[in-house]
Amino acid sequence: MPVAMPTVAQVDELPSLMERRVPPEWQDLNGHVNVRHYLELYDAAGWPMLGSLGIDERMFLERRLGFFDLEHHIWYLAEMHVGDVVTVHSRLVDRSAKRFHGVMFIVNRTRGQLACAFEYVTSGADLEARRTAPLSAEVAAELDRQIAEHSALSWPAPVCGVISA
Repeated sequence: MPVAMPTVAQVDELPSLMERRVPPEWQDLNGHVNVRHYLELYDAAGWPMLGSLGIDERMFLERRLGFFDLEHHIWYLAEMHVGDVVTVHSRLVDRSAKRFHGVMFIVNRTRGQLACAFEYVTSGADLEARRTAPLSAEVAAELDRQIAEHSALSWPAPVCGVISA
């Protein structure tokens, strides 16, 4: 069953986490951006998204708390080409004691298109034990705040229906 995707204007209701111009080395033999670079954009945008939750490297290095991605679902919606300017945005959907669920979007500013949507579930992690762990109280509180803010948007978050927090 097809999932309804937001418009570019709707995605623009979310802050941009980063902007990048597609470099020539990202082009594959099909003449467009190779799939691995979509994931590279999501990974790079993940750090400012975590920063918006109050997470910095001290949490990883000193408190030994981190995050493990558990599941992904990707919708490739429109090609990206060398020279295109793209932005990445994040919408949080839900959380549990250990996990949070969200969707990130790549908007192709040059072409005015939603290029891709990336649904994910991430778990808190104890980096000493190398196991999933409950989210810290301060991260959980900020997640709750942002989830409530994002839930108030006029458009539903696109989700595949098989992954959740």
